[in-house]
Amino acid sequence: MDDSSVHRDRRPEALGDLGVLPDETLCSILESLSPRDVARLACVSSVMYVLCNEEPLWMSLCLKGASGLLQYQGCWKKTTLLHNENLPDKYKEYQPRPLYFDGFNSLFLYRRLYRCHTTLESFHADDGNVERRKDLSLKDFYDQYDAKKPVMLTGLAETWPARHKWTTDQLLQNYGDVAFKISQRSSRKVSMKFKDYVSYMEVQHDEDPLYIFDEKFGEVAPSLLKDYSVPHLFQEDFFDILDAEQRPSYRWLIIGPQRSGASWHVDPALTSAWNTLLSGRKRWALYPPGKVPLGVTVHVNEEDGDVNIETPSSLQWWLDYYPLLPDEDKPIECTQLPGETIYVPSGWWHCVLNLETTIAVTQNYVNSNNFEFVCLDMAPGYRHKGVCRVGWLALDEETYENVRQSTACYSDLSRKEKRAKTIKDVDNLNSESTVNGASRNYGLWKDGFSYDIEFLSIFLDRDRDHYLSPWSVGNSIGQRELREWLSKLWIQKPQMRELIWKGACIALNADKWLECASKICAIHNLPLPSDDERLPVGSGSNPVYLVGNSVVKIFVEGGLEASLYGFGTELEFYSLLHEINSPLKKHIPSILANGIIYVEDGSFNNFTWDGKGVPDVISKSNLIKTKCDVHGFSFGVWGKKQLEYKNAGMEMDESDSLAGHSSIWPYMIIKRCEGKMFADLRDTLSWEDATNLASFLGEQLNHLHLLPHPPLNISSLTDIEHELSFTGTDGCGATVNYKSNTAAEWGVFLRNLTMMRKNVSSRLTKWYNLPSFEHLNFLLKKYEFEDMGDPIPSSLIEKIDEYVPPDFAKLLNIIENLPRGACKPCSWIHSDIMDDNIYMEPSSAYSISSGNAEDAAKVNGHLSSYDEVKSWHPSYILDFSDLSIGDPLFDLIPIYLDVFRGDSDLLKRFLESYKLPFASPISKYARLSYVAMCYCILHDENVLGAIFTIWKELRSAKSWEEVELTVWGELNNYNGFP
Repeated sequence: MDDSSVHRDRRPEALGDLGVLPDETLCSILESLSPRDVARLACVSSVMYVLCNEEPLWMSLCLKGASGLLQYQGCWKKTTLLHNENLPDKYKEYQPRPLYFDGFNSLFLYRRLYRCHTTLESFHADDGNVERRKDLSLKDFYDQYDAKKPVMLTGLAETWPARHKWTTDQLLQNYGDVAFKISQRSSRKVSMKFKDYVSYMEVQHDEDPLYIFDEKFGEVAPSLLKDYSVPHLFQEDFFDILDAEQRPSYRWLIIGPQRSGASWHVDPALTSAWNTLLSGRKRWALYPPGKVPLGVTVHVNEEDGDVNIETPSSLQWWLDYYPLLPDEDKPIECTQLPGETIYVPSGWWHCVLNLETTIAVTQNYVNSNNFEFVCLDMAPGYRHKGVCRVGWLALDEETYENVRQSTACYSDLSRKEKRAKTIKDVDNLNSESTVNGASRNYGLWKDGFSYDIEFLSIFLDRDRDHYLSPWSVGNSIGQRELREWLSKLWIQKPQMRELIWKGACIALNADKWLECASKICAIHNLPLPSDDERLPVGSGSNPVYLVGNSVVKIFVEGGLEASLYGFGTELEFYSLLHEINSPLKKHIPSILANGIIYVEDGSFNNFTWDGKGVPDVISKSNLIKTKCDVHGFSFGVWGKKQLEYKNAGMEMDESDSLAGHSSIWPYMIIKRCEGKMFADLRDTLSWEDATNLASFLGEQLNHLHLLPHPPLNISSLTDIEHELSFTGTDGCGATVNYKSNTAAEWGVFLRNLTMMRKNVSSRLTKWYNLPSFEHLNFLLKKYEFEDMGDPIPSSLIEKIDEYVPPDFAKLLNIIENLPRGACKPCSWIHSDIMDDNIYMEPSSAYSISSGNAEDAAKVNGHLSSYDEVKSWHPSYILDFSDLSIGDPLFDLIPIYLDVFRGDSDLLKRFLESYKLPFASPISKYARLSYVAMCYCILHDENVLGAIFTIWKELRSAKSWEEVELTVWGELNNYNGFP
């Protein structure tokens, strides 16, 4: 045999121009392709065949496309093709013999193969250097460890039934057919029946094996919750105060084979955690806060503060990075044995490797010692979040130097040296050096970094505001939930109000808004907010204070310009409402006072303003970009529509968002409503009460949609003349002739829709590729995203341009040269009638369980504790700051999806009371359901998320027509139009 053939290198010939790329890069590129494309590439050459048949590659491809129940088929390529690709039956059993090639070597593939097959029986850290304690008292735990340093605790689980019941064999016997969520590297929900997962564990040779990491195990297997109890050291948990559907995920069942584990991370919201091992052995590595482990790269999003981590797998870190560390730079580490509980303090980095099959339970919690850190993590901004998690590495040069000069304990190390030190320097845990708060007992960093709440708070950007700045998608709860959580803590834990107030000032800027509300009360001779009333309430996007019998609402949403238009539009609406003496006005809380408050030369000033004209303080401001009519309601609804058009489909840049941080705020004082929000009563209402509510809403929307709106002054529209021309995403145009105000009004409405249509596909793709915690917006505040699986099929997103018309004018039959002409004028639309904007009162006699009405009113500003209330009737509709003018059909979206939760019988009852015609569709789109579905797709909030949550069966829908008729089909039976 020719020696040249024996030593032949296949790589150059087999890869061609791609040969310049390292194998790691090639494998990374292959992971971004579809399974079918990878299978085709395997036929290109011998080397590509090898690269395209790697098990880690097919594992990644499978998990990216998988959702629902997964059943491992012995190898990941077969699992992918059978589970995700829906192969014809004739191919399912066909398994060609694998091919083998000489002349190709890859160190990258070899290392990965080694990690897949290595064993860890002797891979442990003896006793480690984490302290071990038995019979630790609560006081000693608080004094020595809580929010300070980790500790391994023994004896806490000795009496748990789980100590002998949580073995693989017993769990298999009792829960074999129960599906548990598994960890994987995509945002999709994937689960496996426990019997299938055990089969997978027994045969897999994965570098980073799947492991069960299920926060819903208590719901799918409730009896497991009876097998353990929270140890006495961790009983205090401030999240306990939230209802189950509002509380962020906090407990997990963890089961994994050898080589599996959790890579380097800091627990969400800077919570603390305890983890009890019931079976097997785990190896732990930990670093104090701000100390980024070697091999980990952290990216801080400068818009909202999210910290994204790139980290090797747990096994890869231990094999490839750990040996590179000198002894003095190695992490704090230990091996956890069955029955032991490890405590991980707030902010600590940790990495876990399962040395054999392990079963554990863990919980995260918020207590008095880490509460302020949790609030800090939820505060708007970015710099402080980065510093909390990665220390000095999060700071730019300018900020770093400013801190260096202002921090007394800071050393004289250079910037370059400091970067090096943050990689290589870990103080001895037993150091007696102390500074304030949490940094006490584990010592100062040699470069001066301190994990102290007062120190970390200096990095807060005070110009960032809870109501205006982007909300970090990584936050464990949303803005509304955060306010509700703090309000509940304030009422139910009065002995801790000093601490709660500190947290509220960090997370909500509560001190600033209280001062503003207090000044408003003083100006209008209202009582100042009592101690019970110090925190803003409600679920809206503006600070709202309940003071005595009044409600003080400060308009801040969207910045000064947007808040002025919301404020002015609401005043214009109230003026018209009273001018014609509409029946609707008795179901809207009356306005007691309104004006503008502003800060000038460090002091608050105020003037009463009815919404007409342009006040001097506004005209002098450089923050108003849209020209205002100086006569009439200068910030009325038509000006607001122009602003909406300007912003439609556009991303606000950083300068726009910060421009809203002014010291000028419109405000309104409204009469306080008695009763309770529908959101608080939903689960207790009878069917009769629910149908009465549907009829009430139909009647009130009838009054709203019949209310005359201000005429549109065509000549005042600066960006158009007498004709509007819009261009859709496919280049098609629609034209509205301005021969009458009716056509012009529809033109203003439709041009906004056309702007939103331009980027709808990319917007939806972005929404539904987000991690599962990014759902905290419209209509989803009551739903758990994990229950949504893959909320919208990608095949439907691809069909949006085909389904949604490019010409909305023809769709709604509003072109004047058509025989019928515009079928009806636009109307006022509320656009936000949801379950927290509807108030209800008792329909029968009731008594106050807490003793008297005055005491009960303290809970949230209205009588909140009723006994023996057998029936409720709707009384008020709230919050008209989102008023607009457009198609009244738009108002059905929040009512049907949020208030009625998709109940078609309630929708039918609503329509029976509504009785008004909607704009009649024409041509091939002659279905009201079609128009409503188009509005849902184009909506600037996550309406589709609500639809695919309520109608779970639609996740497998093949067309938008199927979704449309399932959701909105009842509209096609409505006879309220000619």
